[in-house]
Amino acid sequence: MTVNVERLAVAARRGLSPWSWLAIGLGVGFLVPFVFADLLEVQRDVYYAIYAIATVTLLGRWLHAQGRPLSSVLLHRWPWAFAVGTAGAAVTVFAVLRVEDATPRPDGLELAAAIVWRGLVYGTVDGLLLAVFPILVVYAALEPHRRRLLGKVAVGLAALVASLAMTAVYHLGYAEFRDADLAKPVGGSAAWSLPTLVTANPIASPIAHVGMHVTAVVHSYETDVFLPPHEGR
Repeated sequence: MTVNVERLAVAARRGLSPWSWLAIGLGVGFLVPFVFADLLEVQRDVYYAIYAIATVTLLGRWLHAQGRPLSSVLLHRWPWAFAVGTAGAAVTVFAVLRVEDATPRPDGLELAAAIVWRGLVYGTVDGLLLAVFPILVVYAALEPHRRRLLGKVAVGLAALVASLAMTAVYHLGYAEFRDADLAKPVGGSAAWSLPTLVTANPIASPIAHVGMHVTAVVHSYETDVFLPPHEGR
């Protein structure tokens, strides 16, 4: 624990505090969809590329500022992360099948490409921004308070609130979610947040998120919830 506290102190001296990083993340989460999807109306698949670059850059810069190699983060409780992430994926798959009707979809290479790009890639990026980044930033900021069970629970709740906030802010960047429909992604965010919340591993939540997006592509290709932006795409 002492090593972690010292590392945080060094990171704080080098630059931004964890809370500043969280604020930057919330700004990125809103501005990317607001500018590129809402204002500029970039084609959906091109938009996903912009979104991926922004998210990976944000997460990479934060990890670098923390002085944490990516390998050490990915290997943290990785068998447990795969297991919990897979369980979360099962929940998100069920959610899509339950709330969305089946729609027409392409086939052949077009469907395969959509599964890879809109399901695997976009699902992974969504999981990184909406769950992994806010949760790990809060854990880093409040690491000294996680020494005991009650502290872990309190910090976990704070991290969950941060993930819910990121989900809400991100979806407000899309015109179609600036009404009662915002409750849909925010209400379902716990399912993809919990895997990283309980394992502190960044691979867990993207697994859950990928399950949701792949199912949306295959089952409800024309969904108006799971694959934004929707309008004019």
